[in-house]
Amino acid sequence: MTVSSISIYPIKSLKGIALNEAVVEKRGLRFDRRWMLTDRDGMFFTQRETPKMAAIAVRLDGGQLIVESEAAGSLNIPFEPDRGERQRVVVWQSEVDALAYGGAVSEWFSDVLGRGCRLVLMPESSERHVSEKFDRGGDIVSFADGYPLLLIGEGSLAGLNERLEENYPDADKDVRVPMNRFRPNLVVQGSDPFEEDNWSKIRVGEAIFWVVKPCARCAITTVEQSTGEFDGPEPLKTLASFRMAKDVFPSNFESLGQTANAVLFGENLIPENPGTTIRVGDEIEVLEARKRPD
Repeated sequence: MTVSSISIYPIKSLKGIALNEAVVEKRGLRFDRRWMLTDRDGMFFTQRETPKMAAIAVRLDGGQLIVESEAAGSLNIPFEPDRGERQRVVVWQSEVDALAYGGAVSEWFSDVLGRGCRLVLMPESSERHVSEKFDRGGDIVSFADGYPLLLIGEGSLAGLNERLEENYPDADKDVRVPMNRFRPNLVVQGSDPFEEDNWSKIRVGEAIFWVVKPCARCAITTVEQSTGEFDGPEPLKTLASFRMAKDVFPSNFESLGQTANAVLFGENLIPENPGTTIRVGDEIEVLEARKRPD
């Protein structure tokens, strides 16, 4: 098995960037979800409520981000705000310190998205811990939903798409979904469908990761990432027919931090040895299997 693609999403819920290699840090891959959009009070929002976020492109250029929208053109944003106002922001159950951009930056995003918002940066001094259930004491995360990295196997996507084709044999369009609907950091080539369900610890090149829990999926999987529009109930509807936690892990879904009806696709990772670099083509070795109840 090998790594077939690596992606980061510098600003949470905007377009991702494909990389040939990436540095693994405690919070996740370098530059991944270090920025986030919030409302004026510091409450985060995502494609769940604002699907058009998916259509804003992001690039890294030296010490700045370049964001681009068809409607508003491009904007250069320094990695750190010149006079960043410190603000408490909320992302799910976490409340952390962030640095807020003002003026033209927040106005640009507000105009593009049609809602008042601010861009914020997570500074190095700000520590947001993963869920207490899986925190070994110093495990932190960026503005990602809950964990430093997300991994998905190409075989799992192929298995899902086979079911979609079976469910819609007479569809007048291609019903298959691309990997970007699921916004992974690492994609695995050469694994069987849903084989990653069975992993507990893996090596990727020189990097070692704990495979701590399956990822519960939400409505973002139904957003067409190229247009920023909801595209019907799939693939969430088909996933729910065979990938609910109570079906995949009937005896131990609670120990994996899931509710019975959570729809699972992909695995959340926590780095064990941050500071390493992972590359497309790196071999993946399963070091420990996930224990299942007898």
